[in-house]
Amino acid sequence: MVKAVVGACWGDEGKGKITDMLAADADIVVRFQGGANAGHTIVNEYGKFALHLLPSGSFNANVTNLIGNGVALDIPQLVSEIADVTAKGVPTPNIAVSERSQVLMPYHRLFDTYEEERLSSRQFGSTKSGIAPFFSDKFSKIGFQVWELFEEDRLKEKIENVLEVKNLILEHVYHKPLLDAGELYDTCKQYAEMVRPYVVDSTKLIHDAIKSGKTILLEGQLGSLKDPDFGIYPMTTSSSTLAGYGAIGAGIPPYEIKEIITVVKAYSSAVGAGAFVSELFGSEAEELRRRGGDGGEYGATTGRPRRVGWFDCVASRYGCRVQGTTAVAFTVLDVLGYLDEIPVCVGYEIDGEITRDFPTTGRLERAKPVLKTLPGWKQDIRGIKSYDQLPENCRKYIEFIEKELEVPITIVSNGPAREDIILK
Repeated sequence: MVKAVVGACWGDEGKGKITDMLAADADIVVRFQGGANAGHTIVNEYGKFALHLLPSGSFNANVTNLIGNGVALDIPQLVSEIADVTAKGVPTPNIAVSERSQVLMPYHRLFDTYEEERLSSRQFGSTKSGIAPFFSDKFSKIGFQVWELFEEDRLKEKIENVLEVKNLILEHVYHKPLLDAGELYDTCKQYAEMVRPYVVDSTKLIHDAIKSGKTILLEGQLGSLKDPDFGIYPMTTSSSTLAGYGAIGAGIPPYEIKEIITVVKAYSSAVGAGAFVSELFGSEAEELRRRGGDGGEYGATTGRPRRVGWFDCVASRYGCRVQGTTAVAFTVLDVLGYLDEIPVCVGYEIDGEITRDFPTTGRLERAKPVLKTLPGWKQDIRGIKSYDQLPENCRKYIEFIEKELEVPITIVSNGPAREDIILK
């Protein structure tokens, strides 16, 4: 059985917690795309953790946590995260890294930073984690797969060839110091030793697991609206955030993905630039941001204040559709307990017309929210374990959203901890 856990909108929906919970019944958890440019926050008996590359099954001793071939592998970041969780008392996670995953090189971060500087006011709001330059190199076929780190002569020659072009760009476009092939080769050899204990033939690992009936959990990063094809392009990430890409990024036959659990937040939030129709500003936004999440709405990777807004039915329904959602996990519902009334965006007004369908970026940037106001429940719902025990207006809010999404909500999260879950 293969299940995917993915995000409906801009990311930051709480996928880490849901994956952590579902990993209790999984054999393998696979990160299949993205890199260290976004974080998954997890709260459990060991403490609070912001994971960036480690799969969210890392707190379950029975789970093999695989970095799939679709991931931008930042090797020092991975090793640092393993050290961090074990230093806090977590048993050493069972980590595997696909020999076909590609290595995020030190210069990818540099090029990311230099390009944002060059763009100035036109920049994309990058986390400067090197993701866009990494994927550009991957599809230009000048990236480095993990196995190449162990073939010394081939590695040395390839570095020299790649740096010919990189240094031309550094000199003539960015006017920055040039890269040294010898230094980069030494760094790659260090990377090889750091990652060596974890490298596996992931194709065989996954094939054998499926053949023997094991449960595999695919963990996505960010959400539908950050997908480079179906998101708010060009203000997107650089690898597909959709469950369908899990078949590629993990090496799984597409027909094996039986469940797609899409995580949907009870209000909206986003880090980075791009259209955000239901966005709030001023004191109203600051109040929601301060109360949101566990300790407030701030990026797990960047620490940047997240943009926040009311629940967007148009964006969320679209996000669920492109994911192929079979069930929804509805998160951070407890945050809204302070409100007398809760506005919800049920449509977009674009050029004088109202639509319930999510448009392409140009029209999206002209959209104004059409709001419907629902009554609040004015109650702290943390600690409630049964759906029937939720306040009536809280249940009505969930059921209104469920009808708008056109997909069943089966999991409700009413707090940050692993056990703050209601099965509906």
